[in-house]
Amino acid sequence: MELNLAPKFAQKIFEGEGGTYYRWSSAEYELLKEAKVGGGRLVLQPRGFALPHYADSNRIGYVLQGSCGVVGMVSPNASQEVVLRLKKGDIIPVPSGAVSWWYNDGDSELIIVFLGETSKAYVPGEFTYFLLTGTQGILGGFSTEFNSRAYDINNEEAKKLAKSQSGLLLIKLPEGHKMPHPCKNSPDKLVFNIDAALPDIHVQNAGLLTALTAKKFPFLGEVGLSATLVKLDANAMSSPVYAADSSVQVIYVAKGSGRIQVVGINGERALDTKVKAGHLFVVPRFFVAAAIADGEGMEYFSMITTTQ
Repeated sequence: MELNLAPKFAQKIFEGEGGTYYRWSSAEYELLKEAKVGGGRLVLQPRGFALPHYADSNRIGYVLQGSCGVVGMVSPNASQEVVLRLKKGDIIPVPSGAVSWWYNDGDSELIIVFLGETSKAYVPGEFTYFLLTGTQGILGGFSTEFNSRAYDINNEEAKKLAKSQSGLLLIKLPEGHKMPHPCKNSPDKLVFNIDAALPDIHVQNAGLLTALTAKKFPFLGEVGLSATLVKLDANAMSSPVYAADSSVQVIYVAKGSGRIQVVGINGERALDTKVKAGHLFVVPRFFVAAAIADGEGMEYFSMITTTQ
């Protein structure tokens, strides 16, 4: 079967006062479905708040922009919420089923790209989100009787719990609204700043590569994924490379532009094209990829479907 590897921009799924959510559609980019991977991008405006939700896929969040982000998360089987401060360059794994909310308490946009695997997703090639509150919230789907008994509250409290939040997906909180404070105990176990990490490869006047695996960042083991960040200087090249354990790469171009070539079965060139910031493309298992940056340089972040 001939594979279409052409890079794609994300499609706008929702836009509101609090921000915008974009998604790469498996219907438009069928390789996502075939490779069982997916991607999305969250843009939160100042005081923008992503309502509490969980998803059906293991994901890695990479902060592209912003210095005043906050995330609250309750991992599966955990008894307490963890609240973490986020800044540009941070990587935060989000296990399938973990409940999380995201908030921008700064004065500029907070932008996070999410890449992950969708082998057990409701729709292969895409992330499906389940909101707890808001007009599409799960609690609102249950009757007042069920909510009152489940949470040991009276009917009026149950109605407030399920119906008082009238927002949808992304809302804007009022100025001065108090939010939970970030935890002080070991946030480094859950968040890793790849921008500040010592690169694995650094070539003068060419660029650098930083690889992040479960060995370096154990929490990645919770999602079964790993990541790399490549920063190419002007006209520099990233030599041909492939993953030896049959894993798939999903690559997001974060900055700049350049040319990508991907070679597959029988030495056939499966992709030869220009890419620029905002493009996402998939490198199938055992295929070999290489990149050459344009005169402005290029930076790209990749998710690999293995902990190795």
